Amino acid sequence: MKILQSAAMAAACLTTALIAGPAFAHATLEVKEAPVNKNYKAVIRISHGCDGAPTKSVSLSIPEGVISVKPMPKAGWELSSKTTAYAKTYDYHGPKSEGVTQITWTGVLEDGHYDEFIFRARITDSFAPGDVIYFPVVQTCSEGENPWVEIPAQGQSRRDLDHPAPGLTVTPAAKAHHH
Repeated sequence: MKILQSAAMAAACLTTALIAGPAFAHATLEVKEAPVNKNYKAVIRISHGCDGAPTKSVSLSIPEGVISVKPMPKAGWELSSKTTAYAKTYDYHGPKSEGVTQITWTGVLEDGHYDEFIFRARITDSFAPGDVIYFPVVQTCSEGENPWVEIPAQGQSRRDLDHPAPGLTVTPAAKAHHH
């Protein structure tokens, strides 16, 4: 009986892995939800290169309404960021009229390896609970690239896309607890 249960469990795990497999082949966010008007630690996961070629850079775009972006340096990688004016001014520890709108890490990630690229940011009240914020990512390799930049149209799912951008669902602001 235990052998049958183990075989059934193994088959279920394999089926789950095969069904879920393609989802891991994209640039994804580790935490896919964040409350409005709070800081968020974004972890972009890259699970492979480009058709066997190693990754040479990971570049992501920061959408309007995501402010106070601070990328985390990675040992062995060069970090650069682009600062531009925001479409409007945000009030967070004083007025913010410009900030980081693009982050690029340049280094080497072999095709058979996995890595994470991290930044922190503030999710402003430009977003409402239920909104999805997309972070387009371009993974450039020694040969080719994976442009994880597609954003679903109305009525379309990320699963309908070949190269979906990582998406973050905005949740209601957490209630403050007083001690």
